[in-house]
Amino acid sequence: MKFTLSWLKEHLETQASLEEITDRLTMLGLELEGVVDRAQGLEDFVVAHVVRAEKHPNADKLQVCTVDTGREALQVVCGAPNARAGMKGVFAASGMAIPGTGIVLKKAEIRGVESNGMLLSEREMGLSDAHDGIVDLSADAPVGARAVDVMGLADPVIDIAVTPNRGDCLSVRGVARDLAASGLGKLKAIADDPVPGMFESPVAVRLDFPSAAAAACPYFVGRMVRGVNNGPSPKWLRARLEAIGLRPISALVDITNLMTFEYGRPLHVFDADKVEGGLTARLARNGESLKALDGKTYALDDTMTVIADARGPAALGGVIGGEETGCAEGTVNVFIESALFDPVRTATTGRKLNVMSDARYRFERGIDQAFAIDGMEIATRLILDLCGGEPSQNIVAGAEPSWRRTIAFRPQKIKTLAGVDVPSGDVHRILTVLGFVVFDEDEAVLRVDVPSWRGDIVGEACLVEEVVRVFGYDHIPTTPLRRESDLPETAMSAQQMRRTSARRTLAARGLNEAVSYSFMAAKDADLFGGVASSVRLVNPISSDLDVMRPSIAPNLLAAIGRNDARGVPNGAMFEVGPQFSGDAPDEQTVVATALRAGQSGASHWARAVRPVDAFDAKADALAVLGALGVAVDNLQTLDGAPSWYHPGRSGRLCLGPKNVLAVFGELHPGVLKAMDVRGPVVATEIFIDSVPLPKKKQGARRALLKPSPFQPVDRDFAFVVDLGVPAQDIVRAVKGVDRALIAEVGVFDVFTGPALGEGKKSLAVRVTLQPYERTLTEDDIDAISARIVAVVAKNTDGVLRA
Repeated sequence: MKFTLSWLKEHLETQASLEEITDRLTMLGLELEGVVDRAQGLEDFVVAHVVRAEKHPNADKLQVCTVDTGREALQVVCGAPNARAGMKGVFAASGMAIPGTGIVLKKAEIRGVESNGMLLSEREMGLSDAHDGIVDLSADAPVGARAVDVMGLADPVIDIAVTPNRGDCLSVRGVARDLAASGLGKLKAIADDPVPGMFESPVAVRLDFPSAAAAACPYFVGRMVRGVNNGPSPKWLRARLEAIGLRPISALVDITNLMTFEYGRPLHVFDADKVEGGLTARLARNGESLKALDGKTYALDDTMTVIADARGPAALGGVIGGEETGCAEGTVNVFIESALFDPVRTATTGRKLNVMSDARYRFERGIDQAFAIDGMEIATRLILDLCGGEPSQNIVAGAEPSWRRTIAFRPQKIKTLAGVDVPSGDVHRILTVLGFVVFDEDEAVLRVDVPSWRGDIVGEACLVEEVVRVFGYDHIPTTPLRRESDLPETAMSAQQMRRTSARRTLAARGLNEAVSYSFMAAKDADLFGGVASSVRLVNPISSDLDVMRPSIAPNLLAAIGRNDARGVPNGAMFEVGPQFSGDAPDEQTVVATALRAGQSGASHWARAVRPVDAFDAKADALAVLGALGVAVDNLQTLDGAPSWYHPGRSGRLCLGPKNVLAVFGELHPGVLKAMDVRGPVVATEIFIDSVPLPKKKQGARRALLKPSPFQPVDRDFAFVVDLGVPAQDIVRAVKGVDRALIAEVGVFDVFTGPALGEGKKSLAVRVTLQPYERTLTEDDIDAISARIVAVVAKNTDGVLRA
């Protein structure tokens, strides 16, 4: 929200300095974005009168001008086509710096003629890109006066950030009201006296909505003004709009823009002679379209509000007007619209069509519901003053919505909720200046009527916030924290602590944490199982972020691809966050997803590197599950990973046949090709919500370490089994022989070949025996070995390889 200091002072009677005003704005919650001093660097330029302008003797396109600066007459060589005798322009003397070019002027000789100083264009002053000619000031500009004063540039532009709930401060009037309540001046009264109508409007207005959509446009005030002269706006209005970055168009359009920013009351003007058969506020019909004032044609649907004439939509309610009925230089009869539009429907329409306008910005945040007629009267008076004409009587369709509400307010709640004592007189003054009506029949409980422009005030706590905000947050006393022993314990749940543990574990394994959008492109989501219609976004923030992510892996895969394309291969990333299978609460799950790509490490002379494989992903999954308290020895490794994994190089980690805790493996080559990522890439997805919580609260003390004084013994076994026998079946069978004695079992070799027979393979395992009571004898080792061979044969039909 931008406005100039002088514009603010038209509504706020104050002697406060610019710095005091900007500091107070921030304290009120209207955060200062910046202050632009347009006069900076232009202070020494003056208004000069061109007394004579004669053709340069040695150049066809140059003129030799005699310039009166108010102190002296100087000769200036000028090449501007609009330089002429009798005009007044902006003069810079020798020795001055030119902001637009950075040049410091010097007395010079141009084509044999001496030149002292320069007549400036807007580009040379740094005001715009206009360089077709020098600045042409009005004939009544005083010679020798500062140019910044004459051009209205000595008026700082203030830019503030307004939170979405403060639609009332999207106007100069609203900002002035807040400053007045804070004690920085007095709010001036506005002239909104009714303008008497001279005739009945020939343009009729009606509302035509089904009862379910009656809130789309509940209130419409219109008025016709005939016989207007829609020329350029006066200088003061053009300067005001230009200062805040708006381009003046014509007096009628500029007045609507002025009303939007000064009073927060968006209006629209129709050329009444281009309207056929009156105006109707209704829902658009599927298949209708509107060529808007921005030159684009928009396809409409039945969720959008339009103002239509007999031919079809003439404007998009609350968003943008139509070109066909827009006001132009030749407009003679104008119809003014001052209506209310539903904030939600307005916002939805703007997002669907990707149209952002100053009107939409205010309607979707909520405007003053009782200012439709007042805004009409102010705008009518401006049109009569600037364009002339004769006004009709106001015509009203619908009725002003029921906005009045009363809140029971206990002043003692200010101390209870905010911890600050505010004197009773200040409470009454603050609320009254802000527009609230306070009835104090009972000192303990006040009755407070909320003004029509404060739709964000819904309860007693809101009133407390208003009083404290205006009174000053700096009045809240500083209270030291209590001793650590008095503070409550951590409020993190077991699930939240698990997420932290998963992050720490993956980071410790050398992966970098990423935080990606919870959205993605539908074409990428389709590669990872697709999405339900319930998680397809109606109003995505971007066209390529149009669905909620069914998996985190696509976002990480895309990031790895981008890094690789920029010379950063061997990506290793993880993210812990939600993914969505639907829009119900139980269809959102927290998953720890990790991806590795390229080689297992950087090239090194002392060690060989290899491409990452499924076992790297499995190791990541086991590490995380172990950190989450899962007994990884009890996990089953099964096939059947999702379709985006390589079918022969992936698996699932399950606790029982149905509870899948993680999937891991190499991503499918087709997926990598579709997303233009070089392989190999391996992934693991750990479903944190599926990990069962411990039955007993785990203590902080670790289990007692009991090292054995006896030396361990390793024995290797090679079993010939069918190709379809998983290695884990042999490992589990061996471990079950004697869990007290067998400390570790690991596969160290796999062999297939004709010597073993068709459909056979050899799996070699190393078994570590760790005695605790005595040293093992050869007989002991032979006995346990025989039991191992027998158990493997029983469970897998494996035989000891000869």
